[in-house]
This record gives sequence, structure tokens and C-alpha cells, in this order.
Amino acid sequence: MTKTNADPIELQKFSDLAHRWWDPASEFKPLHEINPLRLGWIDRCAGLSGKRVLDVGCGGGILAESMASLGASICGIDLSEKALGVARLHLFESGQKVDYRLTSAEQFASEQPGTFDIVTCMEMLEHVPDPASTVAACARLVKPGGDVFFSTINRNLKAYLLAVLGAEYVLKLLPRGTHDYAKFIKPSELSRYCRSSGLDIVELLGMSYNPLTQTYSLGRDTDVNYLVHVKRPA
Repeated sequence: MTKTNADPIELQKFSDLAHRWWDPASEFKPLHEINPLRLGWIDRCAGLSGKRVLDVGCGGGILAESMASLGASICGIDLSEKALGVARLHLFESGQKVDYRLTSAEQFASEQPGTFDIVTCMEMLEHVPDPASTVAACARLVKPGGDVFFSTINRNLKAYLLAVLGAEYVLKLLPRGTHDYAKFIKPSELSRYCRSSGLDIVELLGMSYNPLTQTYSLGRDTDVNYLVHVKRPA
């Protein structure tokens, strides 16, 4: 039996906050604010309507539900029972259809290889012990010719100052202890994980936060938050 690629402390941290997932003024406010950006980017790159999509590390379902609203058939997986419970409850309010399952990317890849047109794994890689294993699982889950999307945080001084000290201690956008700087991933490292898993890099994009306007934007600055679009060769 393979060891689950999850940190119990990280799982507990998000489970303890699960009941606040859909409160746009809560600790998950940044996820609500960046969601239109990442949703629009995924849709522009791969076209969500009519596609079968897997959201890895779906949490309370913010991205999963929004992709379903654009006509995709969504499956969301996570290892937090509490987060999935909140996600399922919210479907009664939103009326969206999402198939939520308690499983890991690695386990699901052994059961459903090559099943999905699109796989998303957003804001999760910096929370698992072995991100390369998650990337490899996503590569197995997507169909040949399909698209995979990742987002995570770069590892450098600027990222530490802005994503940890700035976001958690100064601006208080996130609870203290949300991120472990040692787990941040350089774009070169994520690109290597992708290539090692047989995925081709299509686009690397940065996501920036302007504290004056309190808005997020996509652009070329990948120093802190960044997104990667890769494809599995047909």
C-alpha cells in the first residue's frame, strides 16, 4: 500500500477552517478574489464547456463550482472530509452539480487513468510533502491531448516577504502559519516535475496582488504567485 502524499498538520489546518470556506470575508477571501481570474484563464486556454474536469485538492469547492457553472462536468477530490462536507452542502445552495470524492490524486490516478479532458490543481502543491508525486498523478489522470493547470508559490526572498510576512502578518490576508516557505516551489522545479511526468509546458503566468487597490491581476511577474498550463501529448 502506498503512503498517502499528505501532511496531517496541513489537512487539520484546513479542516479546522472548513466551515468558513464559503464566507467571502473569511480566511478564504483571497481564494474568492482570485477565482474569477483563474477561472477565466482556464476557460480561455482549454474551453470548459462540455469538458470532463477533475479538480485536485478541491477543498470547499470554490473553483469546482465555478467551472461547473460554465458547463463542465466536474469531479472534485480532496483528503479533508470536513472540506468535502462543506462543498457538498453548498451544492444545495448553488444548484451546481459536482461529484466530490474523498481520495488522493495518486489513488485516483490508479483507478481512473486517462479519464479527464482537463485536470486542475490550484494552490495545493505547496501543501503536500511530495509535489512531484501529485504532478505525476495529474499527468496520469488527464487524457492524451488534455490540459493540466497548476498554481503555486515561488521560493525566493520576495515570495517570503510578500506571501508569508506580508500576507499573513502585515496585511493579514491569510491566517498566520498558512504557508511554509520551505515548501514553496520554483517555476524551474515545477517545470522539471512536469517534463519528468511527460507533460509539455504551454504557458507560465504570474499572479500579482496590489495592496493599494486590493486587487489581483495576471501578468508576467512570476516572482510570487504563478500559474502553469501544461498538456499531455496526444
